[in-house]
Amino acid sequence: MTTSLSRATARLGRSLTLLVAVLGCTTSPAARSGAASASNGGSPVNGTEILWDQYGVPHIYAADRQGIAYAFGWAQMRNHADLMLRLVAQARGRASELLGADYEAEDRWVWTLELPARADRMLEAQPPDMRAHLDAFARGINAFAREHPDLVSDSVRAVLPVRAVDILAHLNRLQFARFITSRTEVRDATRAWERGSNAWAVAPRRSASGRAMLLANPHLPWSDLFTWTEAHYTAPGINVYGAAVVLSPVLLIAFNDALGWTHTVNTQDGDDLYELTLSGDGYRLDGQVRPFERNEHVMRVRMPNGQLRVDTVRVKRSVHGPVVNEKPGKAIALAAVGLHGPPLSLALVQWWNMGQARTFAAFLDAIRPNQISGQNITYADRDGHIMVFYGGNTPVRPGGTRAFWAGIIPGDTSATLWTALHGFDEMPKTVDPPTGYVQNANDPPWWATFPVQVRPEEFPAYLAPRPMGFRPQQSVRLLEADSSITFLELVEYANSAHMVLADRVLDALLAGAAASPNETTRRAAEVLGRWDRTADAESRGGVLFAEWWGQYRRSRSGRPLFGGPWNGNAPRTTPAGLADTALAVSALASAADTVAKKYGRLDVPWGDVYRLRRDTVDLPASGAGGEYGVFRVVGFDESKKGDGTFDAIGGASYVAAIEFSDPVRAVTLVTYGNTSRVGSPHRVDQLPLFATKRLKPALLTRSDVERHLELRERFSSSNTTP
Repeated sequence: MTTSLSRATARLGRSLTLLVAVLGCTTSPAARSGAASASNGGSPVNGTEILWDQYGVPHIYAADRQGIAYAFGWAQMRNHADLMLRLVAQARGRASELLGADYEAEDRWVWTLELPARADRMLEAQPPDMRAHLDAFARGINAFAREHPDLVSDSVRAVLPVRAVDILAHLNRLQFARFITSRTEVRDATRAWERGSNAWAVAPRRSASGRAMLLANPHLPWSDLFTWTEAHYTAPGINVYGAAVVLSPVLLIAFNDALGWTHTVNTQDGDDLYELTLSGDGYRLDGQVRPFERNEHVMRVRMPNGQLRVDTVRVKRSVHGPVVNEKPGKAIALAAVGLHGPPLSLALVQWWNMGQARTFAAFLDAIRPNQISGQNITYADRDGHIMVFYGGNTPVRPGGTRAFWAGIIPGDTSATLWTALHGFDEMPKTVDPPTGYVQNANDPPWWATFPVQVRPEEFPAYLAPRPMGFRPQQSVRLLEADSSITFLELVEYANSAHMVLADRVLDALLAGAAASPNETTRRAAEVLGRWDRTADAESRGGVLFAEWWGQYRRSRSGRPLFGGPWNGNAPRTTPAGLADTALAVSALASAADTVAKKYGRLDVPWGDVYRLRRDTVDLPASGAGGEYGVFRVVGFDESKKGDGTFDAIGGASYVAAIEFSDPVRAVTLVTYGNTSRVGSPHRVDQLPLFATKRLKPALLTRSDVERHLELRERFSSSNTTP
């Protein structure tokens, strides 16, 4: 029974009435143990099939693992051929040679970190079954390109053929040029690059059906190497449904009929910048001069006239890692987990094993190697277990605070140098709490559930920060407001666009505005007083609030914004109030003038300004940035139309809600569509669902797929094996 709901939540329920019919046709993965061939309605014994459903989701039925891998490579090419080959060129550090000078800076970063050489070493470290998997995945990519040359652009054709090592090189670039560290991060010496996701696991005691439920909702940019692709693969003993970022040979967020998991980017600090003192041709360490290791890599950069400019990347490495910046007498070296210290080569093996696990114990065994950096793991299963694991890799550092390790570290002494990583047993885990739920919205591990189960004082001070942001606060608020959550409510709450920030500051603003003699200020206050405090498309007042908050924040640059700071003794209700009410009221008058001038009215609907645009689709958006405390995160950029509107460019990118009933039921959405291929209807066919807060059924049995079949592709065993 729902115990308390905000006005925003109540309105969400009205927008989801169409879900009832959609959810009615969800069914279960039928494969259990070794009985997949019979229970899936006849998986091919001597070959492989891809059944494509009406949303461009490939359902792969294979006789063995190599058939799955081959078909998964083929399927990704059908949906993302040009994107995949461009990513391969970037992973090789050759994008500027093949695609143009715009890629030069990124290529230099790839060579500075020497990621291609690391990919070679990773390939050698793969066990035979994963090496065969990678080879088959690459064969599928190349076979598609041969048989469908019309679906591969001339601009990327020179990248072919793709090799197994290219897949690992791409995984390296994803990790070391985006998630663990990045060029931007090193340039600015900051960890403030925003990445986000939501994850919930609900235990039977808090579920209306008495079955555990899982919500997966990664927030990433809606393009490039962050693009999600949804798929389902089945073979004897294997039956997994989920999503992967493009060019991954295995599903990364997924479920079977026994269990499932999702990821959220965590708050671990996986890299350090060391300041070196230069001496002659070397650097000083422990009172002695050490020589740098030196390597050179020749780059070719394609100029606008088609000619190639030859350049050389000269890499210097200290014991800490590669030098990423230098000035007279000083240099900065980068130490990152996986590049420095123990190698991390088996993330793909871990993801594959996670998908094959069928019990909580087996899943724990699968994740124990802790090979997946930078990601929390949120888990639920049909036996009722739930968990958040603060997964990933943190260096074993010689003491020190989080703030110390976030800065520039003295590199002239080995006392600051780390060589080991914290293991699985040393990392925070919240398992089966009596509260009946766990959550993570990119907050530290302390706030997975309330009352808390893991405490910061039990772990090294550098392991994670303390504060709990507005979005995690809203995450907990939604879960705790309902003691018996239905499956429909799980989806409903995932779409909440309520702004917690408004709850914390709006009352103080309105009280200050009430005493203002300025008529514009009073009219603006009237609009905000009537506003429902959401970023729903039809909501009136959110545009004015966002403009006001932006102006107030800029006017307080470098100074506190709130009347009281975040307080660890009240983590879910602070910060609150305004640090400077007079300035806030002045900013409201200015914001009102801006909104009236741009849009002709102060109460312009949110969705008139914030849009979902791709190709010919142009729809009103619901959602906002996580800084507003909105659970349904959508990131926007100013539209090129020049009309004062904003286009969605990131945020909620893949959504999956799973209930481990018998049969399992699930609904999913790839927000922008399951293909990036220009001309395909599946580039945009899921945007209308996202605009109206609906999800589509995950087709989990062959019979369901056959009823929604768009295309069938068959491969003989001679295609899928070497």
